[in-house]
Amino acid sequence: MKKHHTIAALILLAALAVLAVWARNKVHFDFRVFQSQIALADWRKILIGVACIFIAYLFRAARWALLLRHNKKVPLFSLTGTQVIGFTAVALIGRVADPVRPYLVAKRTELSVSTQIAVYITERLFDAGSMALIFSSVILFNSWFGQPGSMPHPEFVKKAGLWGMGLTILGALFLVCVRLSGGFVASVFEKAFGLISHNLGQAAGHKIRAFHAGLDTMRSFSDFAIASGVSISMWAIISFAYLETMRAFTASPELAGMSLPRCMLLLAVSGGASVIQLPVVGWFSQIALVAAALSSFFGASPEAATACAATILFVTFLSVIPVGLVWARFEHVSLRKLTAESEHAEEVLESEEVAG
Repeated sequence: MKKHHTIAALILLAALAVLAVWARNKVHFDFRVFQSQIALADWRKILIGVACIFIAYLFRAARWALLLRHNKKVPLFSLTGTQVIGFTAVALIGRVADPVRPYLVAKRTELSVSTQIAVYITERLFDAGSMALIFSSVILFNSWFGQPGSMPHPEFVKKAGLWGMGLTILGALFLVCVRLSGGFVASVFEKAFGLISHNLGQAAGHKIRAFHAGLDTMRSFSDFAIASGVSISMWAIISFAYLETMRAFTASPELAGMSLPRCMLLLAVSGGASVIQLPVVGWFSQIALVAAALSSFFGASPEAATACAATILFVTFLSVIPVGLVWARFEHVSLRKLTAESEHAEEVLESEEVAG
């Protein structure tokens, strides 16, 4: 696993080096203008963005507590520390640290790691569905009732909104199918993907069974409605953090006048860029992708786009690091040790699932 992450990091680093050489020859970049963009930014809006992200951590903690309530009742915000420390580990170590949150929750609540990984898979699917629903709703509303030409490539964007809404509906139907007959759905996917690769089929079956176990925490429509409401509210707050951060760059008219529909496009790009998050190297790849989107979609200058992209990364992803390190210190935990332990626990669970 670690070897694969090292190889991926080296490939990404080489790609970034090639991109930097190409950009140096093709794109004029003035570092003095870049510095002035940051200096002239409205830091009150940036702080509002940071505050929104920390409020979102409270929503994450509350959602996890709600998903646990049929197995063990815990205070609504008692798991905030596990969320903050977990996301700090991901920011510093990369996506390999994703299992830290369910592992920490399992230790805190004295529940099994397998049940918390199931909850983790469930909450990530709620994240994807909520983000897709907000994106599609805003894009389609703008396409039908907004001003023509207010979005770049309006026809393509409208199709993306329709596809997003369709995928959201299909995801909801898939959720219902897994909740009602998870074992059967897992077997179907296991056989289908097994035609391509035996290991891939086993992995798909394992994930669906874990998802089914996670959905066992929702035993009524009210459980589903509450989890959906918390998730949608949380992503609305995160979207507002993106919007305020972009509008903070008052020296760039394209960014200062950013609209919500345009913000949704950038949120989608940023979300896609963060899927493969490698330690430190991934920060620069995300900045490069978001800056490219700001320049190509909205016409922002390279300096303003890069300054905004770096600030978005800080607000939405890196601002938690100081708080997380201090919290981990008070909890007497090591992020690297937690990452290794949680990764090992996940591998043990997968091997047990295969053996079963």
